[in-house]
Amino acid sequence: MDLTPSPQEEAFREKARAWLEANLPEPFEGEHTIEDPGYVPYLRVWQRKLAEGGWLGITWPTEFGGQGLGPVEQSIFNEELAKAGAPNIIGLVGVALIGPTIAMLGTPEQKERYLRNILHGEEVWAQGFSEPDAGSDLGSLACRAVRDGDEFVVNGQKTWTSYAQASDWIFLLVRTDAEVPKYKGITCLLVDMKTEGVSVRPLRMMSGDSAFNEVFFSDVRVPVENVLGEINGGWKVAITALMHERSNIGGGATVQLSRFLDEVIELARNRGLANDPVTRQKLAQAILELDVYKMTSARAQSAVGKGQTPGPEGSILKMFWSNFNQSLVQTALEIAGPYGQQTVGEYEPMTYQYLRSRGNSIEAGTTEVLKNTIANRVLGLPKSY
Repeated sequence: MDLTPSPQEEAFREKARAWLEANLPEPFEGEHTIEDPGYVPYLRVWQRKLAEGGWLGITWPTEFGGQGLGPVEQSIFNEELAKAGAPNIIGLVGVALIGPTIAMLGTPEQKERYLRNILHGEEVWAQGFSEPDAGSDLGSLACRAVRDGDEFVVNGQKTWTSYAQASDWIFLLVRTDAEVPKYKGITCLLVDMKTEGVSVRPLRMMSGDSAFNEVFFSDVRVPVENVLGEINGGWKVAITALMHERSNIGGGATVQLSRFLDEVIELARNRGLANDPVTRQKLAQAILELDVYKMTSARAQSAVGKGQTPGPEGSILKMFWSNFNQSLVQTALEIAGPYGQQTVGEYEPMTYQYLRSRGNSIEAGTTEVLKNTIANRVLGLPKSY
């Protein structure tokens, strides 16, 4: 694995940087939360501009609006987005996870219908996987769909559904056969959130966010043509989507972690702890772990760049990111001392980061489930269940 950028990669970075400098929107005047009525429209406009400029779906095939490039270019652009302080991408779940899955497993009609709208932010998607009694164990999901002629009738509940209150569609896993082994009776449905019987209830977290939601389905009718993949073949669809999700942690995340680590080091200097041996040991450990994260991310990108499908190794990257981010925020709060408990003032962002980071080991697969995936599918160990 050669980490030296090629001339083509350097040229791509310069082109991306120049485009961002010329097209970055004015900062949003308001709360950067989904509760602010102007924030989601602002993010949709930004996503449309990115798509029209050719900077979304960089790894997507050109016939679907992408550039047909590799994961290295995608990572480079993610880094430049983070360095530029660009706004969030409201349809990131669709662009990074759902779109690539439809491109791989969808019918020609589904690709024609959904992919352009996903890329341009005209239709924002949510991911309907987790349930109250199943959590990250997708095989135990209970949301049911019963076939009635040319439709499925869906009843059940999903939880921890990111940005469902701002989404137009949901990528929904349902149980369509309870008589077969649990992983074989699952189907993936593409569901319009405006369908009668769909309701959303936001969940407010201890950080103050309410980006997560509960979604309820009461006799929701979904056309059979909205099945992605095969009926009772939803497990393959879910695994494909999750591998895309976990392999997309990198690039921009590396820049954000590096920037935050620099801020923590500066905080230690300002607090007079730069020469404290315990603090120095923790910061040295963080620097070491950040380098490990960078190398692990580069290895995953290299594998995909050689034409390999995103595999279970992505679980390693996601789990490492979760642990590292939580550890780094913990170190920051210890250095801040009592100031780290402030909910107003200059330390407020740090307090928020600490509270929000508690969810890192739950979202995109819990650490416990990821450990099982790594043990079974990477190390080849026998299943524990």
